[in-house]
Amino acid sequence: MDELNAIDPWYSPEWFRPDTLLSFSWERPLFLYLIAAVPLIFLLRWLWRYRFNQKLPVALVKKEIKSSPITLVRFIPDLLLMLSMSLILVALARPQRTNEKVEQKTEGIDIMLAIDISQSMQLQDFTPNRLEAAKVVAGKFIDGRIKDRIGIVVFSGEAFSLAPLTSDYNLLKTYIKDITFDMINNRGTAIGSALGVVINRMRESETKSKVCILLSDGENTAGNIDPITAAELASAYGIKVYTIVIGKEGLVPFGKDFFGNPNMIENTVDESTMRKIAEIGGGEFFRVPDNKTLNQVFKLIDQYEKAEIIETRFKDTADYYYNYLAWGVALLLLWLLTKSTFISNVLQD
Repeated sequence: MDELNAIDPWYSPEWFRPDTLLSFSWERPLFLYLIAAVPLIFLLRWLWRYRFNQKLPVALVKKEIKSSPITLVRFIPDLLLMLSMSLILVALARPQRTNEKVEQKTEGIDIMLAIDISQSMQLQDFTPNRLEAAKVVAGKFIDGRIKDRIGIVVFSGEAFSLAPLTSDYNLLKTYIKDITFDMINNRGTAIGSALGVVINRMRESETKSKVCILLSDGENTAGNIDPITAAELASAYGIKVYTIVIGKEGLVPFGKDFFGNPNMIENTVDESTMRKIAEIGGGEFFRVPDNKTLNQVFKLIDQYEKAEIIETRFKDTADYYYNYLAWGVALLLLWLLTKSTFISNVLQD
């Protein structure tokens, strides 16, 4: 029961206010359309009587024929019956109010972003360079997650955990914004060590889905853990690994010469290692040559790794037909009462 039903009894005129009637939903609205037929029934009834009832001629002199408002009381019984029938139809239409509540439950995913900050990530085949492009799409990826815990690992010649698994997305984006090449002094690219730090962060996680997104130029040149061995260990802990090789092979721009022209340097990519890591980790391998493709890859991973949302709906429905039924019965009884009074035409009724 809601506040209206708690405050106003069935005989309250509040039940006939337009805003009250508009607030209802109707389980059987067809009965509302039948209300229009009620006056039609009485019209047909009057026409039938006018046509077929016996008429008794009475001769009166003109001065004795007078009109008086009191003669209108003869319509009161029909009016009461019409209202009673209409209210009973309203009751049959089942006015209701429904309070619907929706509860959503989801078990988030644990995601670790392993981002390469080695010197090769300064190459400018991406705008403005590989690392800055990776930081932009990583921030967008975080914005698209709901109730997931995300952590960050950065690596070059060695690896360390920049941010533990957390659902504080604003803090994570601040960490990503502050990533620079100067965070690690050791040169090189320690992909195996990065996976080792990821495993260390996620091994005690109890979530059903654990994901690592490893982004690098793809050539392992440092660290004391073999990338393939680290991938096998990640698989043993139930961590799915997506690998993204960023950059082009061959001559790529890096800086400018004295005349403002781009310096072109030779770049190589160990694509086979990153493919093998993704295969062992049960994820996918991606090769991205530009900013647009990198953005598309992160969107694709975002679609792959969506947590299942369980939605439960609760409906609390209150009926109000009895208020209008009570009015209808009351008017019907009042109509029956008029049958025993002078305003009723016993010869016709």
